[in-house]
Amino acid sequence: MKNKLHELIKFPCNFTYKVIGMAHPELVDKIIRVIQLQIPGDYAPVVKKSNRGNYLSISITIFASNINQIEHLYYELSRINIVRIVL
Repeated sequence: MKNKLHELIKFPCNFTYKVIGMAHPELVDKIIRVIQLQIPGDYAPVVKKSNRGNYLSISITIFASNINQIEHLYYELSRINIVRIVL
C-alpha cells in the first residue's frame, strides 16, 4: 500500500485528513496539537456536526513533504481517545 500511495501522490503536496470524533469541545484542539508537533503552521479546520450532534467531522489540510508524514499523522490522530475514524 505504501508504494502504491507514494506512486499516486507527488510530494510536496497538500493533503487533507477527515477526522470523525466525539462532539467534545477539545477535539479540534487535540487534532491541531498533534499536527503541530509534526508540521508546525496555521491551520483552518472545517468543522461539521452530525445530525444528532453526537459527532464532529473535522477536515484539515496539511502540506506534506513525504509519505512518512502522512502515515505518521494517520497513526497519531487515530490515537486521540475521542477520535473514532481518520480518513
